[in-house]
Formats: sequence, C-alpha cells, structure tokens
Amino acid sequence: MRTIIITGGAGFIGSHVVRLFVNKYPDYKIINLDKLTYAGNLANLKDIEHKPNYKFVKMDICDFRGVLKLMKDESVDGIIHLAAESHVDRSIKDPFTFAQTNVMGTLSLLQAAKAYWEALPEKYEGKRFYHISTDEVYGALQMTHPEGIEPPFTTKASSGTHHLAYGDKFFTEDLKYQPHSPYSAAKASSDHFVRAFHDTFGIPTIVTNCSNNYGPYQFPEKLIPLFINNIRHRKPLPVYGKGENVRDWLYVEDHARAIDLIFHKGTVAETYNIGGFNEWKNIDIIKVLINTVDRHLGRPEGADMDLITYVTDRAGHDLRYAIDSTKLQRELGWEPSLQFEEGIEKTVCWYLDNQYWLDNVTSGDYQKYYDNMYKNR
Repeated sequence: MRTIIITGGAGFIGSHVVRLFVNKYPDYKIINLDKLTYAGNLANLKDIEHKPNYKFVKMDICDFRGVLKLMKDESVDGIIHLAAESHVDRSIKDPFTFAQTNVMGTLSLLQAAKAYWEALPEKYEGKRFYHISTDEVYGALQMTHPEGIEPPFTTKASSGTHHLAYGDKFFTEDLKYQPHSPYSAAKASSDHFVRAFHDTFGIPTIVTNCSNNYGPYQFPEKLIPLFINNIRHRKPLPVYGKGENVRDWLYVEDHARAIDLIFHKGTVAETYNIGGFNEWKNIDIIKVLINTVDRHLGRPEGADMDLITYVTDRAGHDLRYAIDSTKLQRELGWEPSLQFEEGIEKTVCWYLDNQYWLDNVTSGDYQKYYDNMYKNR
C-alpha cells in the first residue's frame, strides 16, 4: 500500500488528479493537502469524499513542521506537488504571495521529504517527489513563417505528430528558462530547487512542464470558464490587445493521465513536457466559445460576438507558447485523447449543466462556508 500526498488537490488540476488516483488505486491512500485558498474548493471532489482510501488535510505547504509531522504520521512515500498560485494577473499585482507559496512552499515540501525519507532504513528507495510546473518558465516563442507560409499551418514536431501551429519552434525539455512574469519566475525558481535537491541530496524527483489546461472545475478567473459564464450572462468579454497571443491547450483529464503515467513509470531526475499539440489564438478560442455557448443556449450562433471588448494588453504578455511532447510520447507512450473541438464541447456542456457550482464559486459563498467550517479547528 502506497501513501501519496497530492498538494493543491482541491484545485482545478489537482482535483482531477486526486479523483483519478482514488478511483484507479483503491490500495493506495491518497491524502489531499490543500490550504483552501480562493482557488481550492472541496465541492470539486464531492463524488469521492467518502471513499475509504481518501483523506483531506487542510494545511499550508509553507508549514514545514506540519508537513513533516503529516509525512511521519502517515508514512508517506510519494508527493505529487500541484499547489501553487497560478494566475499571472494576480502575480503582477502581488508578487510576494507568489514567491512565498510557489518557492518557499516547494522548499518546505522538499525539506520535509528529505528529513523524513533520509531517516528511514531504506532511505529514498521507493520514494518519489513529483513537481508539476508550467510551460511559462520557457518564456515566449515567435510566430515563424517557414518557406513563406503564413501561420497557422500544418507542421510536425520531432515526434512526427502533425498539427496546426503558429510556428516551427517548440518548447523542449532542454530549452533555457526565460520567465517573463512574477508567476513564471516563481515557478522557474521552484523547478530549480527541485532539481537541486536531487543533485545535492539524492531525493528522487521528477519535473513536468505543462501547457494551458481546460475542462471542468476550473476557477472562473481563467479564460475559458470566465468567458463561458460571461456569455451566459451576456457580460463583456475582455480580450487583451488584439487577441493575437497563441497558447497550446490540453484537456485536464489528459494531463491527469500523464501525471499518473509519469509518477509510476517516469525516470527519476528527468523532465517531461506535457502538451496538446493544439495551438489557438485567444481571439479564435473566444469565437469558438461564443458559437458553442450560443448554440447550447438556443441563441443564434454567433449572436454574442458583440460582447468582445478589446482592453489594454497585459504587461509582459508572452506572444506564443507551444510544447513539444515528443519525449513523453516516445518514452512512455502518452498522447492526448481528445481533439480540441471535442474537449470544448464537453467543457461548455459541463459549465452550463453545473451552473450552481459556477454561481457558488463566482459569488464567493464557497469560501465563506469553508472559513466557518475550519475557523475553530
């Protein structure tokens, strides 16, 4: 029986990982460690909260002594670390919080794992510290025009995978880090600490850098759930600049499958990039969302295009992200299971079918509930 801590397990990606592990591995004990900040919501896990192999612990990852005690009490042999401040706009307004959580929180977990595991008779044998990072640490890619062809065009990564792209350069695992926002700088620093703890102390670590995720349970400050909700209520859709920025999108359940595979079969001290080979300009995604939501609400398709409102561009806004997942495909056989159009259909339907969840999160009522629940504990 393995005991695994999943940090940030009440958040968007974390809740999908927790659900997958709890349901797939009944002989594992899965501990969801989450501080329950604004981005954490236990309603994301109502369907598995009473499973016998699941346990929730409300804790700040910066609480070194608390994490160390939990690891000892529960005989933890694996950590999957997703907890992080992740919204770029918030990082621009409050970089200190991002440095505290993303850097010092990661360091707290690493130090607790080192202190507990190295004192065991078997030390690091059978242990694993898996750190989930972001493609934003790599900086930005340009939109290139091979052979004079205007993007988007059909190209292929080194894996031979053909896809629609806005350039012929991609983020690979050996690329130099060039973070451009306080968020990506904090994540880059945490990545360096994880690798340093392997090189210095021998902790068995793995790092993955993933592209933009979308799907159910995403906090509605992010583009896709925010715009689905705004279209539903016919509110303005604020688009940075001209909406020309390009992102690589991955359905969240495909990311969870990749995390499962890498945790169990990935090579210690390696880095794996996880991406969807699925590049879209922001403005094009927004138009797809408008058409899809309008259709599901019985409105004329495209009726809400006039909600698009162009606003001043974000400071330090990277032009293009594009992940090359060749290494993960080649070594472990992973690839995305959904085409983007299919994933968007599923995502729009989920948010429209779960309006209570969306309204509860948007209003902030869920936070008041958890504040009252835990204030006397």
